[in-house]
Amino acid sequence: MTPTKKSPLFLVTGASCAGKSTACDELFKLEKNYIVLESDILWNDFYNTPRDDYKRYRTVWLNLCANISQIGLPCVVCGCCTPKQFEYLNERSLFTEIHYLAVVCDDDTMLKRITEGRKISDDEYIKSSMDFNNWLKKNYSKTSPAIELLDTSNITPKEAAERIDTWINKKLSIVAAIGATGKV
Repeated sequence: MTPTKKSPLFLVTGASCAGKSTACDELFKLEKNYIVLESDILWNDFYNTPRDDYKRYRTVWLNLCANISQIGLPCVVCGCCTPKQFEYLNERSLFTEIHYLAVVCDDDTMLKRITEGRKISDDEYIKSSMDFNNWLKKNYSKTSPAIELLDTSNITPKEAAERIDTWINKKLSIVAAIGATGKV
């Protein structure tokens, strides 16, 4: 079955311990105009293919979200990703647009969340998380489409979720306005 209704897709990305998952846990409580999905629920080693940017995993998510959105509500997927992992896929055509928001934080906050919050001492894990967090902060405006940033260094998960909710609803209002008038 090919989905017939197209809607926007929202991807909330970020490094481990930047605050993405805790913000998305709160976002579940706010969802009214969209459906929140945590991408880790489908993960298994079958999809661990970094050489092709996890193509099979990204394709599964695009197909899943396109089918879910047939009820008239767009999907918000929370998980680590970058635009280049989605934008070139054939299934990208199932959406009117994809919006990207990266949850980031400062290095000290991230290190504290990793070592004290999650009690992780694996140097490779720490470096990988820190590197991706810093890559997002450095490259967010250079991706296509550009990623928007939300710094969670000094806000609560509830505040982060409220800001994500506002970001989503603002984008949906623009879509509704365009649909009503046919122009921006």
